[in-house]
Amino acid sequence: MASTPAATGPDHPRMTRVFFVCFVVALAAITLRVIPQPRTIDDAFITFRYARNLVEGDGFVYNLDERTIGTTTPLYTLLMAGISAVTGSENFPWFALTINAAADAGTAVLLVLLMTALTGSLVPGGALGLLWAVSPMSVTFAVGGMETSVVIFWSVAAAFAYVRCHERALAVFAALGVLTRVDTLIWIGPLFAHQFFVHWRAACADGTLRDWRSWIPWRTWTIFIVLLIPWYAFSVAYFGVILPQSIGAKEVAYHVEQLSALTRFLQHIATPFFENDTFGVPGIVVGIVLYPALALAGLLFVARRQPRLWPYLLYPWLYITAFSAANPLIFRWYLAPILPAYFFAIVCGVWGIAQAVTATLHHPYVLRAATALVMALFTAFSLNAWTLHPDHGPTTPAPVMAWHQIELYYHAMAGFLVERYGVGEDTLLAAGDIGAIGYFTHARILDTIGLVTPAVTTYYPLDPALYQDDDNYIVPPALIQDYQPDYIVFMEMFLHNGLEQDAAFAADYQQIAVIPTDFYGTGMLAFRRADRPVSAGED
Repeated sequence: MASTPAATGPDHPRMTRVFFVCFVVALAAITLRVIPQPRTIDDAFITFRYARNLVEGDGFVYNLDERTIGTTTPLYTLLMAGISAVTGSENFPWFALTINAAADAGTAVLLVLLMTALTGSLVPGGALGLLWAVSPMSVTFAVGGMETSVVIFWSVAAAFAYVRCHERALAVFAALGVLTRVDTLIWIGPLFAHQFFVHWRAACADGTLRDWRSWIPWRTWTIFIVLLIPWYAFSVAYFGVILPQSIGAKEVAYHVEQLSALTRFLQHIATPFFENDTFGVPGIVVGIVLYPALALAGLLFVARRQPRLWPYLLYPWLYITAFSAANPLIFRWYLAPILPAYFFAIVCGVWGIAQAVTATLHHPYVLRAATALVMALFTAFSLNAWTLHPDHGPTTPAPVMAWHQIELYYHAMAGFLVERYGVGEDTLLAAGDIGAIGYFTHARILDTIGLVTPAVTTYYPLDPALYQDDDNYIVPPALIQDYQPDYIVFMEMFLHNGLEQDAAFAADYQQIAVIPTDFYGTGMLAFRRADRPVSAGED
């Protein structure tokens, strides 16, 4: 079954205009990620530390000589390590920003091409590409050093390949997606299922159903599997596992209220363009009805015109269903992957409704003008969620949500521990947020969540009665008592119902530093084991 032909006719844009719009949105995407500069998120530093150890010849490890896969993004880790090896530099935040900016530019271009081919107009196509370029959430994780931009690019590239009937390319992009983050299987599944249906239906039509090779897309699926085999064979041989340790560790270590993930996703789909920053709570109330309705209209619009694209547009709803059922603690970057498909459906909904309303006018300019006006409003809402003068980090414009004050504090705390106490590779340092503190101290990290220290998961779950208010994590006192780390660095919120009430901890450890904060408790606290011998590097 071939895909529905792209729109043609007197209104179909010429390639020169398509190329120009693609160039503009790509340039906008790159520029709007370079301007904020790196604002690296804690989890990105975990990947950077793995990459640094690879380049320095210590192996695919976080702690030296400990073969634990604590990063959820092996391909991105290898990419960072490869760039570092070629350049001879370890400027991982800028490596990540550069790769992410290129990936987001590619995503924007593909969205333009998909939408323009579907509607026959550059207005919705260009608007969609621009919406992705300025999206605060997209920019935040691009400059934050996360793999999110690359994951999203693979998904859009796979959808583009499938629409164009390039099924081998679909296999390649799908495999790259899994190697970057395993949850990409949520969008791969619908595409592969639809591909199977298309092949089976074609086999029924021409009477070749008895020949299984005609109704199973075995070439695509074989390429997909073959590309995955090397990594997973290595993972089993080197780490002894297939999936990253972090997946199971987060499930048991964090305390999450029932329906917490679903609530977070409902807020997310109600404000895809950060309407809450413009209108407050009314923006959420209106959005929870408006945007899913537009997305549904867009799904119906696409189903009639390009059936091969429809499975990809199901991705946001399958993703929300899967994560809501699992109910993990929803980190901010978990929200971003569904946005391109959600944006696409919304824009299709706007275009389809405007087309129906203006049909009697018999004038294409009215349709384009109406669509452009709505898209301009969406873009304005997104830009309103930027700030010209961030109150921390680089002073250049950035999305308000590109907050990384805690990472700056961890960097400062790491510097203090290294300079004042000689903390280094031979020091055992306990932390829950292990990214920046681990990257900048080079210490052997006792990860109390369990991302890179699998054994600590036996200390969870804790008594639910210990959690109060917005607490989602508490350090188990028994864990610290058993491992006796040399140093401990935690936000006060993670200690006040656990270690701060523990007499043994008070006897064994002395507080050596505090950075006052108004988030995650009263501050960032550092402790030193009281009986630890003074080393040559300490004052």
